[in-house]
Order: sequence, then C-alpha cells, then structure tokens
Amino acid sequence: MTYQLLLLRHAKSDWSVDMDDFFRPLKKRGRRAAKQVGRWLSTQHLIPDTILSSPATRALETAQHVCRQLDIDESSIICEPRIYEADAQTLLAVLKNRCHERCVLLVGHNPGLEELLLKLILHPVPLSANGKCLPTAALAQLAFESDWAELTDARLVTLIRPDSLPE
Repeated sequence: MTYQLLLLRHAKSDWSVDMDDFFRPLKKRGRRAAKQVGRWLSTQHLIPDTILSSPATRALETAQHVCRQLDIDESSIICEPRIYEADAQTLLAVLKNRCHERCVLLVGHNPGLEELLLKLILHPVPLSANGKCLPTAALAQLAFESDWAELTDARLVTLIRPDSLPE
C-alpha cells in the first residue's frame, strides 16, 4: 500500500506586529498563499485523512485556509504541540501513530520540516530562490510503501511553492 505524507510549511507570517513568535498571525500574502496551496491540493484530489498542525497561530491559520479550500471542517485539524519548534526526530515520532491513515498533512515550521524532508528522501531537493528547500507555504508531497511506524525511504512526488501556483 502506498502512503502519502504532505509536508506544508506555514505561510508567510506578519513580523510587523509586536508579539511573541508563537502568536504571530499570517500576512495578507501568507493567507493568499495558503489558499493557493489548498486549491492545488483540491485540483490534485489530494485530500488528507488527517491534518496535524503546530498550534502556533501562523501554522494553524495556514491549515485552516487549506481546509476551507478542500471543504474540510476546520475542527478536524489536530493541534499537536510537539510540532512547534520540532526537529526531524520529533516530527517522526508524531507521525508514527498514524496507523490508519493513507494521507497525512503535517503543517509546521523550519528547520524541522526541511530536516524531515531531507531525512526521508534519498536525493537532493531543488532549492528556492532564497536557498531553502521549503520556503513559506511550500508543500512537499512524499510517497512511501512502509507503514507510518517505520517511515523511511520516501519518494518526493512533487514540491510546490506558492510562486509557481496560479493566483
């Protein structure tokens, strides 16, 4: 059986507001990018069985915008505190319990998401213009044959960045 892991870095957050990092909201550009990613997922018929999100405001808002585009009830988002500031090992631990899902969307942060992506695939990932694998609102679609508990050797199916998507 083939499983799908969708790694989505939160969309662009608003640094103009003076608040704690955890509570920073999305910028207008970030909201637009999150909607674009949600529309792309819809057109590809990539509807996650489970959506796991960092509880940080910018990640949760990103997940909510994606849900609206996929016509998924936002209450189905599972806020997982371990995703905030997580490294690759922690993110793998979060995913290990997803035994019944075929497709999981994980909405989180760098550098942990990039570390996880590079750990799971066997070849280099093309970098964006700013030198990152996963700039804000980038989505990596991975496929793998092992189950979630032994998630290894994933294949990068596609890497979508908002600047490559239609408005």
